[in-house]
Amino acid sequence: MTSKPASRLFSRLTPSTERTLVDVLRTERAGGILLLIGTVAALIFANTGLQGFYENLSEFTIGPHALHLDLSIADWAKDGLLAIFFFVVGLELKREIVAGELRKPSTAIVPIVAAVGGMAVPALLYVLSNLGPDGSLKGWAVPTATDIAFAIAVLAVVGKWLPNALRAFLLTLAVVDDLLAIIIIAVFFSSDLNFLWLGAAILCIVAFGLLIRKGWASPFLLFPIAFAAWAFMHASGIHATIAGVALGMMVPAVARAGERTSLAEHWEHVWRPVSAAVAVPIFAFFAAGVTINADAVSELVTSPVAHGVILGLVVGKPLGIVLATWLVATFTRAQLDRGLSWLDVTGMGMLAGIGFTVSLLIGDLAFGGENAEVVKLSVLTASVLAAALGAGLLGARDRFYRKLYERRSTPVPLPANRMAKPHELGKTVGVDPDEVGIEESPEELEKGH
Repeated sequence: MTSKPASRLFSRLTPSTERTLVDVLRTERAGGILLLIGTVAALIFANTGLQGFYENLSEFTIGPHALHLDLSIADWAKDGLLAIFFFVVGLELKREIVAGELRKPSTAIVPIVAAVGGMAVPALLYVLSNLGPDGSLKGWAVPTATDIAFAIAVLAVVGKWLPNALRAFLLTLAVVDDLLAIIIIAVFFSSDLNFLWLGAAILCIVAFGLLIRKGWASPFLLFPIAFAAWAFMHASGIHATIAGVALGMMVPAVARAGERTSLAEHWEHVWRPVSAAVAVPIFAFFAAGVTINADAVSELVTSPVAHGVILGLVVGKPLGIVLATWLVATFTRAQLDRGLSWLDVTGMGMLAGIGFTVSLLIGDLAFGGENAEVVKLSVLTASVLAAALGAGLLGARDRFYRKLYERRSTPVPLPANRMAKPHELGKTVGVDPDEVGIEESPEELEKGH
């Protein structure tokens, strides 16, 4: 009786995930560049003669007071525009759960466990860094988030030859990471709950979903209901972006009879450019404006809050992801796919330490005006370090995979003894069988070694 072969980590992808992967690789690079432009613009405005204009613009209030929507421009970017970003996250979550990598336990276990490890270890390192009298435990969740736009943008630059399975792993891990971050925001950063407004928001979200399932998908009907759900959620005391996630999760992710794609997939195509090119860069412009001077750098060096954020993102993220993945590979039948290395997983873990958008949001929710500048600067510093370290390691791995591809594509003379063992053939043609995933039986290995 033959034994069931061990499953491989980061191997086959579902058709839905393949399509999602192609879409993200095509659009998120541009989104990451625009996000970087928004960040650089914020730093320029905050550190030049434009600082006064930047602060006045950020604090300018607009909106009806009767609906509790008299918000500053910066708050509109944080609570309003980011709701579009989280709506797209909700669509991604629905697709992954219904038709993607999170549909089956066998494929979902790796990114879920890796995401949990990639959030638990950074939070732990932050707490350990802030146990002293000068520390603050309020920011424990700041280093737990991953910015998929920046991470994919870096990966697109340095990872042309990396296996697609690794890219899909980063994408799925970031989706799970976003889900956990949403739960953290909803549970730990909600205050003064108003159950009447919360009930009204839930009714609007349910009505939104029912209308879609009935086939009434006109934007003139759905947009007012979605806006009402967002406004009621904002008034309830729960962060308004949670409404965006809930609305996205209500959209069907399975194509109906006669449809080529599901409504969730279609809307993701429609709204992703709005999120990546408008919502997130504008949020970054108003959120990343921190004054960099001698005092700010001194506080960055001495503040336990900054130490916790930087240590959590740069060290905790890759450590947690690699450790969690290793545990899955050790205590289950799953193994790394042939040809992959733990260095690849480590590099992906480093890129996951780019915790820009959601980290800034959580930092603002956790601290408000207190420690706001040092949190922003520490998130920026950690994200730059994580991007540099991840790009360096994955760039080296990319060169390795390119050489391996070129070596495989180059014709070589056949050896005289074509019945030789794999390792002997490998030595003849100049290829290490371990690199290309050639395996021998235990009997052959015992005889050969």
